[in-house]
Amino acid sequence: MSPRWWHDGPMGTVDDYLAGLEGDDREVISHVFDVARAHVPDTAQGKSYGMPALMYDGKALIAVMRTKKHIALYPFSGAVPGRVADVLDGFDVDKGTIRFQPAAPLPDDAIRAVLDARIAEIRDPSLRAR
Repeated sequence: MSPRWWHDGPMGTVDDYLAGLEGDDREVISHVFDVARAHVPDTAQGKSYGMPALMYDGKALIAVMRTKKHIALYPFSGAVPGRVADVLDGFDVDKGTIRFQPAAPLPDDAIRAVLDARIAEIRDPSLRAR
C-alpha cells in the first residue's frame, strides 16, 4: 500500500494504515497511536468517516492521517481542539483538526489532553454542544 492514501481507495485498520507509511510519517503517526493506546488501553481499531481510527466505547476516539501538506489529528469533535487549546499553542488548529509536521510533532501531554477531552464527550454527549 502506498503512503499516498488519498489516491489508494479504502483503507483498513490503524495497523494496516501504519504499515503503508514510510519514514518520519510512520514514526510520528505511530507514536500518536502508541500514546493513545497506552493512555486509553481499552480502545479498538475501527473506521470513522473512512479513516482508520481508534474507537472507545463504540465511538470514534481519534484518527491521525498524513495529508499532502501535513499530518492531522482528528478528534471527531469540533469542540475538542478549543477545549485543549492551552496545550496546542504553536500548532495549526481548526474546528475538528489539529495539524502538525513530522519535524514538530505533538507533545505527548497534548495527545493525552485531546484524548481526555474526547473521552469526556463520549461519556457525556452534552459536552459536544458546549
